[in-house]
Order: sequence, then structure tokens, then C-alpha cells
Amino acid sequence: MTEKPTFYITTPIYYPSGRLHIGNSYTTLACDAMARYKRLKGYDVHFLTGTDEHGQKIEKKAAELGMEPQAYVDKMADAIRDLWQLLGISNDQFIRTTDEAHEKAVQGIFQRLLDQGDIYLGEYEGWYSVSDEEYFTETQLSEVFRDESGKVIGGIAPSGHEVELVKEESYFFKLGKYAERLIDYYHSSEDVIIPGFRKNEMINNFIKPGLSDLAVSRTSFSWGVPVKSDPKHVIYVWIDALSNYITALGYPDQENEAFKKYWPADVHMIGKDISRFHMIYWPAILMALDLPLPKHIYAHGWIVMKDGKMSKSKGNVIYPETLIERYGLDAVRYYLLREMSQGNDTVFTPEDFITCINSELANDLGNLLNRTVAMINKYQNGSVKNYFDCVEEDQFEQNLKAFFDKEYSAYLESMEKMAFDQALDHLMAMVSRANKYIDETQPWILAKEADNKKLPVVLFYLAESLRFIGHLLRPFMINTPKEIFRQLGIEDEVSTDLSGLAFGHFPKESQVVSNGVPIFPRLDVEEEQAYILKEMTGKSNQDQSNSSRKLDDPDWDLESLNLDATIEFDDFIKTELKVAQVMDVAPVKGSNKLLRFRLDAGESVDRQILSGIAKYYPDHEALIGRKLIIVSNLKPRKMMGYWSQGMILSAESGKDLHLVFAPDESQNGALIG
Repeated sequence: MTEKPTFYITTPIYYPSGRLHIGNSYTTLACDAMARYKRLKGYDVHFLTGTDEHGQKIEKKAAELGMEPQAYVDKMADAIRDLWQLLGISNDQFIRTTDEAHEKAVQGIFQRLLDQGDIYLGEYEGWYSVSDEEYFTETQLSEVFRDESGKVIGGIAPSGHEVELVKEESYFFKLGKYAERLIDYYHSSEDVIIPGFRKNEMINNFIKPGLSDLAVSRTSFSWGVPVKSDPKHVIYVWIDALSNYITALGYPDQENEAFKKYWPADVHMIGKDISRFHMIYWPAILMALDLPLPKHIYAHGWIVMKDGKMSKSKGNVIYPETLIERYGLDAVRYYLLREMSQGNDTVFTPEDFITCINSELANDLGNLLNRTVAMINKYQNGSVKNYFDCVEEDQFEQNLKAFFDKEYSAYLESMEKMAFDQALDHLMAMVSRANKYIDETQPWILAKEADNKKLPVVLFYLAESLRFIGHLLRPFMINTPKEIFRQLGIEDEVSTDLSGLAFGHFPKESQVVSNGVPIFPRLDVEEEQAYILKEMTGKSNQDQSNSSRKLDDPDWDLESLNLDATIEFDDFIKTELKVAQVMDVAPVKGSNKLLRFRLDAGESVDRQILSGIAKYYPDHEALIGRKLIIVSNLKPRKMMGYWSQGMILSAESGKDLHLVFAPDESQNGALIG
């Protein structure tokens, strides 16, 4: 018997200092989709997730709650396990850094690096953020506080958390020693770092300026793994947490069956905020241990809100439990995997979430199943037979099959690249094409013909389209594929995999259900938006509105407007708004959201701006010649391999978005003010 190929995929291990929201959950969900896909393709998959349970922040959090740290992390680890179960996560292993085997292995790793001279004892002085568990130099702080003499006495980290000056004895890892080898590693394969622009970010922002040696122990707290030869030191997160990917497989026992089978990891999937730790620190540690390096490290973007990152203090957090309870597991899984494009941030809005469910799941997929089952019942007493290769196909059937074959190849290519949004683009294109096939063949007309041989063929092709689509949904959804197969009367399909999937393999004959139930009922947009908004903020739309307040109302004042995000006028006038004419516009390949604009802003050369408005302007070429308003002095930002040199202004109206146009008579490059 041939051994299955192996596939080892990991999430970062989660820091259990608080409840996980949809942004935290995305990484595990994306890994789950990939793990399910690889299993369906015949791989021996090992999917690892877990919790990072040591550190000063945990020690402080437990003390605030009057708990011992171990009792606190036990409770939090259980909560995270419960969340993964609710989300249908199919992980094979859950590791905790408080596991005895892990702690013992970490001590061995540290001692080996110390014995071979990769770690040395020194002293550290720097600005430390407990929340970030990271040191910062004074120049890295986003804000500094000074006393009357001008001496820096505190500051704010780039994350927004306060820092404190820490001076303590510490062990250091010789990170700079591995700089050249890290660059060689990045160039060893075109896609070892995903997305590719992260590679340049690591080289230009961190390696070329010079890698400082890395502090890998602390003495100011005790909740952690002690250094075996110097127990007053606690092994710091860089070695403790990152090593989980190998200790989970039995390292340092390199003869362990799991280690020999699965290492090196095929994919470490992480959020972009911990790219440096996984793309620089972790490979360097592996180099020092003389171990093979991960095949791919994939840093995805964030799920953010309109007002920035999700934050309890902003009142803009949404939790997966909230959405699943009301809308079901599959709708939530589908939306999160559908909306995140590779490497880029995506904005969560209640409008987009509800619109996605209604348009793609209820209208397109759900309606295709409902219509197909209803017509098979009405015209053929619920019986459907496989007519593939039994009759001569006409152009409609040939076109449908050719389309499915083409889109399936593109789907597989996207899945291998972990471009889940693109894979779902191809899948939903099949759904749309099957719906179009109904309109082309008009089964209700065929049913009226006296001697009709075509109708059974059409209904078979529709049932086969749904069988095919059901299989491609299996990495993304848990219950929907099973329900599709159940309604088609082919429940045994859930036991087959994708390795032999081909159009036309519908069972010889089946009996569909007599009364199909809609798998995704349509939602009331306004009602559901209001519900999600209230769950996020604790306020309804009405609570948030000040439209009824009048200037002559004695109780009206600036406080009532809740203007927490006000800026000074001097800051505002730094923003440069210009008129720019659209010279050309085209979709960005690989993105279902971005349009790439070439604009004449009255400058010596045209400028390029990328804007996530594709779905609002499907007829984007109609924008050529129109005059827009742009923010022209934003720092350029690279997106999907292109530089975006500014921002195009737009206005939201419910679920729609409209560009802000300048008067046709205004000159290109004219300043708005």
C-alpha cells in the first residue's frame, strides 16, 4: 500500500489573555479549510493549534482576578477549545506551553543553544510593553513622555500600549549571526514567504538595518519555564512559544515517529502582526538547532472595522459565537473565508455580512438547490438518473461541462496557494453558470412538450452540478454539503474525496427529497444590521443617532456628539485633496475587490491608486474620463504587487458605496479646500 503524502499545518498558539473575536479566529478557520482540503485530496494531515500560556501579562491578569496563573490558563484554554469546536475546527492536536513535555523540551532547546554559544548572558535596558511582550528602542516608540529636564520617562508603543523602562540581566540569542542565511532562505523558493512582499519587508526593514541580538530570558516575573542551569531566569516567549511547532511532534527526540513524518512544517499560518517573529526569529532558531526550515510561512491580513482594528474600548468587537448563534456555522465560515484576500486587510461591516449571505448563499446557491429539487419532484416524481455519456449533448451541456472543468482547475490552483477568496470566486462562478443553464434550457417549457427526451437530461445536469459544487464546498462548510447531498438523495457522497472528482459521476439513479427546505433563508437587511450593530456596541441605530437634537436645545453640546476622534485644525490642513481624472481603470488580477486606477492629477506623470470598490462599479470602464477627488499626500502603499499612491474619496449609503466626483469643469490637479 502506497504511503499517503503528509501535510503539516499550524496556527500560531493563542495568548489567552482575553476572549477571541472573529479576527483572532480567522487564522484557525483558514488552517481548517486547508487541512480539510488536503485530507480530501488524500493527504495524511497533521493540524496543530494551541495556547501560549506563560508571561508577565498572564501573571498580572491572574492576580487581578485573584487566581493562580495555572487555574486561569486552564479556564482560558478550555474556552478556546470550546470555540474551535463551535467553529467546526478539525485540528489533530492542541498544544499548551504549560504541558510538561513542552516545558521540558524548551529547557533542552535553551540549554543546547547556550552550550553551543548561540546564547550568552548579558544585561538589557529598554522600553518594555507588558501587553505586547516586546522591547522597543526610544526611536521605535510612537510617542514619548519627558520630564521637565527633557529626559524620557515613558512612552507609547506602536500598538498603543504603554511602555516602562526595564533594566535587567538577560540571556541573548545571537540573531545577527543568521542574517545572510535568512536571506538565502527567503530566496530558496518563490513562495516560501507568502505574500511575497513580506519577504522584502523583512529584508529591508529588519535585516539590512542590522539584526540586534534577541533577549530570550526575563528575571522580573516567574510565570514561565525556568532556565535549567540558572533558574532565576525564565525562558522568554521567542523560544518558549515558537518552539511549540517542533515540541508538539516530540522534539528533541528526532527519532520520534511524528517528528520524522511531519517536520518540516508545510505551512505556518499567522497574522501579519507576528510576521517578524515567525519569519526572522523562528527560522534563525531552527538554523541554530540545525533543523530543516518550514516550507511556507503565510501571514494574512487583519479583519478590521471601519474605524480600525477591533477593540473592546472602541466598542467595535464582534465575536464568532454571536454570529453563529443567529446565522449558523456555515454562513459565518463562508463569509470570513470569502472576504479575506491573500495578504490584505478586509473590513467587516454588518451590511457586507448580510448582503453576502443573501446574495451568494440564499439567492444563488440556495435558490439553485431549491429550484432543482422542486423541478425534479414536479416533472419526474422526484427521480433523477445519470444521463452522462448516454445521450448526445447539445451545445448547452457541452458549454456547462467545459465551464465546470475550467473553473475546477482554477479552484484547485487557488486552494494550493491558500487563496481561499479566489477559490470561492471560482466555486460561485459555477453556481451562477448552473443558474444560467436553467434559463438557457427552460425546463418548464420542455415539460409541456409532448415527446420530450431533453427534460430528464437537463435535470440530471442540474443535479450533477449541485453534486460537484457540494464537494467543492466541503473545505469551507460543515453542514451545507451534507444537506445538498441529502436533498439530492445521494448521502453516500460525504464519504468520497476530491482525488477522483470529475463532472458526470452522479450515482446511477437517486430519489430527491419530497420537500426541500431552503438551506439559507433570506434575511431582512435592516433588521439584521441593527442586531449586529447592537451586539457590537451595545447600542441600537436609534441610540447612536443625534439627528433629532437641535442647536437651540439647551441640553445640546459637543459632549452629546461623542467626538472622541477629533483632530486639531493644524492636523487637518496637512491633508491634500486634489481633483484627478480617470485615464484608465482595470481589475487587479487575484483580487475580487480592487480596481487599479491611472489618474491625471495635474502632475508631470500619471499616478496609480488602488481602490476596493470593484463590486460597487462592475461597469468600471464607464468611470474613464470622470473626475474624482483624491487624497494626494498619503504615503504610498503596496497592494497585490502594485503601489497605490493615494486614496480615492467615496461615500457610504447603507450597503452601497459611491465615489465622490468633482465638477467636470474643474481642472486636473486643482486643490480642494
